[in-house]
Amino acid sequence: MLRELSTLVAVARHRTFAAAGEQIGLTQSAVSAQMQRLESSLGHALFDRTGRSATLNDAGRETLALAEEILALLARLGDRGATHKAAGEVSIGAIASAQTSFLADALAAFRAEWTSWKVRVVPGVSLALLGQVDAGELDFAVLIKPPFALPAELDSQTLVKEPFVLLAPAAYARAAWRDALAALPFIRYDRRSFGGGQVDRFLRRMRIEVDDAIELDELPGIVRLVARGLGVALLPLTVGLGKLPKSVVPLSLGDDTFDREIVLVERRCREVPSAVRKLAQCVADAASTAAQHA
Repeated sequence: MLRELSTLVAVARHRTFAAAGEQIGLTQSAVSAQMQRLESSLGHALFDRTGRSATLNDAGRETLALAEEILALLARLGDRGATHKAAGEVSIGAIASAQTSFLADALAAFRAEWTSWKVRVVPGVSLALLGQVDAGELDFAVLIKPPFALPAELDSQTLVKEPFVLLAPAAYARAAWRDALAALPFIRYDRRSFGGGQVDRFLRRMRIEVDDAIELDELPGIVRLVARGLGVALLPLTVGLGKLPKSVVPLSLGDDTFDREIVLVERRCREVPSAVRKLAQCVADAASTAAQHA
């Protein structure tokens, strides 16, 4: 019955028999057959079936909660007998600026102790990574805090807050940020991203109109465009940018400063493998150290 309980959890997580089957390597019909066997063993229906759709009923939701507890207890038994030399894999997601900054230190700290564990780092934009964590495809992800409330199944912790500045050509080193922004074309942080959306909301809140010239989501690429004298840009002062070119200066926004918040998002569950907990702690520690030395 353990196999069927695991499949039930997958169906609840991925919402359809087909999607669950894709994740656990079964056909839709095989998933359906397992759920029918589970219902037969328990003596009651778990789903309200309408056409091709199947939704957990009250009994199904109660069974799901018990199934998660049973599987978590089994995982704890496995962890108790495991050592750091036991092999495994942790899958995490990370935005580009995290990969080029504190994530490297976090991975080094983790691998120093958990040498037999493989880490798979999945790149992506924040919205996509958030969806992968929610779907159970990633153990956790490092991303920009969304401008909306997280689903109830997810938890987040703040890793670092990065203040936005106006990057301008060095000739504007003594200028006020508003003057530089008004004088030069604007290189826009892609407004479809969480960080770029913050910039867009800031400009609208401040009632500032800009001379849009170029829009992209690659922060180092934006820095290079400013260095070439193509305009100014509102960007977070993140350690992922590295040392700015001499031809670029960051102009403080003063009292109007706003932050990009980098968070670690994971699924809310009672038990997670020790290796996942360790790597998440390494990421938090490395982010804190990087912020202190920024």
